[in-house]
Amino acid sequence: MTLIARRLAGHLARGFVMILVVATISFFIINNIPGDPMAARYEKLIEGGMSPEAASQAVKVLYGFLPDGTLWEQYRDYMSGLLHLDLGVSVTRPGTPVLDVLTDAAKWTVLPVLAGTLLSFIVGVLLGVYAAIKRTGKLGDALAISGSLLHGIPQYVLAMLLVVIFATLIPILPADGSVDILFEPGFNAGYLGSLAEHAVLPVLTYAVSAYGGWILAMKSSVVTVLGDDFILAAELRGVKRSIVFRYIARNAILPLFTMLALSLGLLLGGAVFIEKIFNYPGLGWLLISGVQDRDYTLMGGAFLLITAGTIVANIVADLFYTVIDPRVRSGEEAS
Repeated sequence: MTLIARRLAGHLARGFVMILVVATISFFIINNIPGDPMAARYEKLIEGGMSPEAASQAVKVLYGFLPDGTLWEQYRDYMSGLLHLDLGVSVTRPGTPVLDVLTDAAKWTVLPVLAGTLLSFIVGVLLGVYAAIKRTGKLGDALAISGSLLHGIPQYVLAMLLVVIFATLIPILPADGSVDILFEPGFNAGYLGSLAEHAVLPVLTYAVSAYGGWILAMKSSVVTVLGDDFILAAELRGVKRSIVFRYIARNAILPLFTMLALSLGLLLGGAVFIEKIFNYPGLGWLLISGVQDRDYTLMGGAFLLITAGTIVANIVADLFYTVIDPRVRSGEEAS
């Protein structure tokens, strides 16, 4: 078995166990939150003259399980369904599987997060290299300071600042929503343009909030590489400056690829605040709605999906680093 295959098998096994552990913890935490819409529906049916047996059966048909079952029975049914990719039925959307609700919301989170993160990564890496090489100059200092300042601003604060600037003071972008309801959904210029216009502020928030971390990380990595022996040897041999620069950038950027994969997974959870501010119908907005409505199955599904995204990001980061860095492969194979 190759190194990549062995590492993938190990990561998948650990990831599966971690998902089961998170699912177990989230199930018991969520089910201890005060308030139960299913029990309220059960009581309402009984008050309407329905027998307890009929009321239990009606709620079971509506939500997928009996509200008067023991906690252990509910947990057993939940884990059994989870192994079959059945996350239950949404309490606030009777008859709608949670997996369908999450799948529909995921596209509103994944695309802005991916676009914002890649944009910030590209800009941050390029400016980080320049800030490291010109670290004794004024422009290099200015870039490093800008990265430090932006890195210290919380995402939700930055989101509100962008709303104030671009939706209030200079009203050129919509402040909330995902698309203008005046346009007919489909592949037409008006609808696609409205989608892009409403996505600008969320994407910009992701990009600007992550930019500071990338430029500081890249600058630190480049400064470290500049002190390596192979750079000094290349300069002493008279290697062209452009080739030396490629050596520096290629070695300095390796650790950042791992951070990039991890940040994509972590931003799925961080999207909660941004999507709430922009009223953007993604996973974060859905999670907050589930908490407010005591939609247990939806909350559990959203927690699980965000956790799975983070775990997958960790696996991708480790495998990607193994592929792009020959030193990791040679070290593992030698051992």
